[in-house]
Amino acid sequence: MNEPLKIECSNSGSGPRAGRRCENRSVQCKLKIDKLVYGGSGLGRCEAGAAFVPYTLPGEEVETDLERQNGGVLRGRPVAWATRSPDRVEPPCPVFTRCGGCHYQHIEYERERALKVEILRETLQRLGGLAWQAPIPVVAAEPWGYRNRTQLRVVQRGTEAEIGFLAPGSHDHVAALECAINSPKLAELHAALGAMVRDRRFPHFVRKVEFFTDERKVQMNLPDATRPLSKRLQAWCAERLAGYRPGALDYRCGEDRFRVSGASFFQVNRLLAAKLARAAVGDAEGGLALDLYCGVGLITLPLARRFREVVAVDSGASAMRDLQHNARQAGLSVRAVQLNVRRFLEDCEDRPDCVVADPPRTGLGAAVVRHLARLRPARLHLVSCDPATLARDLKLLGAAGYAVESLTLFDLFPQTYHIETVAILRQR
Repeated sequence: MNEPLKIECSNSGSGPRAGRRCENRSVQCKLKIDKLVYGGSGLGRCEAGAAFVPYTLPGEEVETDLERQNGGVLRGRPVAWATRSPDRVEPPCPVFTRCGGCHYQHIEYERERALKVEILRETLQRLGGLAWQAPIPVVAAEPWGYRNRTQLRVVQRGTEAEIGFLAPGSHDHVAALECAINSPKLAELHAALGAMVRDRRFPHFVRKVEFFTDERKVQMNLPDATRPLSKRLQAWCAERLAGYRPGALDYRCGEDRFRVSGASFFQVNRLLAAKLARAAVGDAEGGLALDLYCGVGLITLPLARRFREVVAVDSGASAMRDLQHNARQAGLSVRAVQLNVRRFLEDCEDRPDCVVADPPRTGLGAAVVRHLARLRPARLHLVSCDPATLARDLKLLGAAGYAVESLTLFDLFPQTYHIETVAILRQR
């Protein structure tokens, strides 16, 4: 439970309030933001301690309402700015800060990319002890209209229904008529669904609608629906949602086509997914390669063109079925193993030439790193979606005898704090 923190203090400036000890008299605190940290907030300090404030920029002075959250962490929301950064821009989205989907629409995009590099460096140093001094190239594309997947909430307001997204850090609903980071096709579907929910035929048991598209064909998933759509409702959706057909989506990415079923994961940045796969493979080639947490095979297929044998491992049944289909469709030989990665590595005895791993946000973890150290692949290519767990994994891999050769930041999620990193390691 959040506990209001009543303080009045300032960590900057001059005058009678400067340097004063925080007192339990006011909910507001004046902070100077020192830096951005992973998670989307700016970090500032007052007498009560370090405080995290979203929608701010380094160098800005802001009045904030603070509260002490679980674990004693101070978090607040900006109330007024005494000083604004020259890097601040006007957000194009009318629900920015009320919707939890974006965190950085207030930052000029070139500056956003530079700040993400700083955040990555600082996190790797602080949590992993890796003082990376070499350049970190950023691979980026159009910062708007890049998403191929979106999830819309449907909420009843009396006799009316509306669609939108979740508010930051809560389950509160924020009505939204559009989303600037969604692709043109998703924008079209968003508008169509907005009209459909006001139609009496719209099924009352649907509370979330997820769209996935290649800009022509459309997959629709209903995550929380208590029952499937009837044939009549399926036909109505096909009539109102151009390109929609039930079932898996055949998604072209780079030189390959991927069947992606409703329960399977696929990268959401339609402009950078193929580049990410190429970077994850790099110039590696040889005999045996392992693709861990392989999904539907975005990295597996290009890997199979460079290695004589590829073993692809994932615990998801849907992803494994899609992977096998995609490999056959591409005419490539891949051994697909549906198993927890740690369990697979426990029984693995063959030494691979290269291991590519694209783990979930929790990272590899100590147990998987121990098994990789035992197998001693000459190369290890790690795709990470969280700098904190990447820092931990690189520290463990460093102790196991691996050195980082290169780091590349892929900005798969512009306007948000998320950072994707491709780390190439070699055995010392």
